[in-house]
Amino acid sequence: MPSTYTYPGVYVEEIPSGVRTITGVSTADTAFIGFFARGPMNDPVRITSFGDFVRRFGGLDTRSEASYAIQQYYLNGGQIAWVVRVASGNPQPAVLGLEGGSPLDTVLEIAASSPGLWGKNVQVAIGYINGQPDRFNLVAREVGIVGGRRQVVNSEIHRNLSLNASSPRYVASVINEESSLISVTGVGMGGIPNETDPTVADVTSAAVIGDVDSTAFVFLGDDPDDPALATSDGALPDSNALITGMNTLDTIAPFIFNLLCLPDAANLAEDAMRGVYSAANTYCESKRAFLLVDIPADIDAPDEMTDDWLASVGNSIRHRNAAVYFPRLEIPDLLSGSRPRNVAASGTLAGVYARTDATRGVWKAPAGTEATLRGATLVANITDLQNGALNQLGVNALRTFPVVGNVSWGGRTLDGADQQASEWKYIPVRRLALYIEESLFQGLKWVVFEPNDEPLWAQIRLNVGAFMQNLFRQGAFQGKTPREAYFVKCDKETTIQDDINRGIVNIIVGFAPLKPAEFVVIKIQQMAGQLEV
Repeated sequence: MPSTYTYPGVYVEEIPSGVRTITGVSTADTAFIGFFARGPMNDPVRITSFGDFVRRFGGLDTRSEASYAIQQYYLNGGQIAWVVRVASGNPQPAVLGLEGGSPLDTVLEIAASSPGLWGKNVQVAIGYINGQPDRFNLVAREVGIVGGRRQVVNSEIHRNLSLNASSPRYVASVINEESSLISVTGVGMGGIPNETDPTVADVTSAAVIGDVDSTAFVFLGDDPDDPALATSDGALPDSNALITGMNTLDTIAPFIFNLLCLPDAANLAEDAMRGVYSAANTYCESKRAFLLVDIPADIDAPDEMTDDWLASVGNSIRHRNAAVYFPRLEIPDLLSGSRPRNVAASGTLAGVYARTDATRGVWKAPAGTEATLRGATLVANITDLQNGALNQLGVNALRTFPVVGNVSWGGRTLDGADQQASEWKYIPVRRLALYIEESLFQGLKWVVFEPNDEPLWAQIRLNVGAFMQNLFRQGAFQGKTPREAYFVKCDKETTIQDDINRGIVNIIVGFAPLKPAEFVVIKIQQMAGQLEV
């Protein structure tokens, strides 16, 4: 509002420009849902490298299809992943009760930071502090096999702990906030916990911590006869576990994910697979995300893909926000002497999508000679005619070509079969639309509750137009001029008085997408001999 003018002089007022920059959202943040050896259950965790994945979820596991998919994702150019650990049953963490006080009683219950058998490799040690009878030190470490030898692979020290809940060093608060190995699940009454080995002078010394045979340390779950200490990883996820894990992605707001991979779904029975992918299609549509569908390991021939899988599952899950690839891939399995392992293709392709988006833009099809499949070979090679048959059905082929190597050679959505005649036939067109929708959804929240009249409509046109113009300058649309490439309409024609009365403002955004050059036709004509007159 203008200032109140009370004295003669000069007044300075700042006038809002109406510019509210709309920033494009991410395009290839990928969600992986599957079985892992460790990590929080049904809780999405954001990771930025395979090293992050190893620290939080234990790395590769022969039982985990998703762990190999994540390895391939980062090998092929992925950057940000949301990882959700799921399992069937009720996985439990390893637990240890520490006694203390007089009479002896359990005064401290410690559990592994996440469920799973991995927790039985975690040890703790309790040491007293001279001159402080109500304080103690706690050391936690994880023992593993490195280079064929048992070694300490991770350790942490927590000093000057107290059982007094009002203390700033209260054991439950300190451990549960700082530790990546353990958590405190119960604190009893009485004295501090007994030293795990009174003969060890200092459990916090590097020599003691590094000695895998140190008597100061006690394993979690050290009493296998106590049912309260039962530990398990749970079973491989069924359809309910995968769908439950998928729905936990709601909690990552204000972040978003753009691609969804469910490698374990390919191991389910047909009915369960169909149910998971149908739910995933619905979920991705609501989140403006894109689903990468995996096929079972026994589908290794083109006729099996068309006559078996498409007929039983694929045709029933066709959707504009999904794509499927054939064949599956083989990668060297580091857990079995680099012998070939048959893996789902979604993780590799998600990395290709991310790499293509970063170098060319989301409007470029993640296919072609640049879309190489790093670290993977194909379980089956197909001919041009077989490729053509798959392409007409909306199945993207993975091919091997001389010099170029293994590449993604298809850019169609599952709604892209020729008979579908869908406007969302191509992956880059659909993903560009999703990118624009999500960017405008996030960037126009300021419009809510603004006065709904021409000044607001003008600001909307200005800001949305600037966003679309930037995409046009990057080459995202057809056309030589902005008028040919896109339009933004928000005025009294799109928002009539009845809309205003109901609190609605209508914005229409149109764009002319670039379709991929799927068929390149070279025409050669022989010149007739020139006759001299």
